[in-house]
Amino acid sequence: MTRQVSVRLPDPVVDALDSVARKLGCNRSDVVRIAVEHYLADSDDLSIVSDRLRDPADQALDWNEIRHELLDAN
Repeated sequence: MTRQVSVRLPDPVVDALDSVARKLGCNRSDVVRIAVEHYLADSDDLSIVSDRLRDPADQALDWNEIRHELLDAN
């Protein structure tokens, strides 16, 4: 099931949206739907990361230590 949603966008954003839609060979609605789906997926991921960073029980890893261990393993 799909529902229609209306949104007001500044002219430059609509122009960019139209440009992307032309390049992809689709319509505005497709571009907006894909963009919103990606945004929501990223938002969920960022929320998980943020929660983990605030959790004192979740150990943070040091990139330099991990890189050193990976390079030494070879």
